[in-house]
Amino acid sequence: MHRYFIIYKPYQVLSQFTSEEGKQTLKTFFNVPTDVYAVGRLDYDSEGLLLLTNDASLNHRLLNPSFAHEREYWVQVDGDIHEQALQELRSGVSITIDGKKYKTRPCKATRFTNTPPVPDRHPPIRFRKDIPTSWIKLVLTEGKNRQVRKMTAQTGFPTLRLIRYRIGGISLEGLLPGDMREMNKNDIYTRLFG
Repeated sequence: MHRYFIIYKPYQVLSQFTSEEGKQTLKTFFNVPTDVYAVGRLDYDSEGLLLLTNDASLNHRLLNPSFAHEREYWVQVDGDIHEQALQELRSGVSITIDGKKYKTRPCKATRFTNTPPVPDRHPPIRFRKDIPTSWIKLVLTEGKNRQVRKMTAQTGFPTLRLIRYRIGGISLEGLLPGDMREMNKNDIYTRLFG
């Protein structure tokens, strides 16, 4: 039987159930059947929404680039980001993927006027009195390795904190780091693919 879970992956946790170099894994926080695995990944130093399932067809639909779907990230960047940098992000920037130049697809990029409602991070990001930070929302339809971090760095505003908030119509709303919610197949497919 197929099982479907949405989780809020905490910061500094691997997106897998087997440990490497003594790092915390999903197994530390989430008790699921042994045939359930993460669809896609979030970097060790990123946090937020991950889907766990044993449904191989869902894995294929979410990871195959031909099925472009929205992924929304809430990103705290170093510095007071300006409209020109946001426009560069929207238009696509040149980053390096596997040693080759790659121009990112156009995306949505907006600045939060206030800090979004995010939980505290442990450990917190470094605080520097003289250097402001700002929060942006990026909505991408692709997911290259460390893409968001590379994109913001390319515009001169390195990423300090990265939270994947939404995939398709499924979001972190109501979840805190380490929380998990089980969903049924019909609900998850409808919210992901419409």
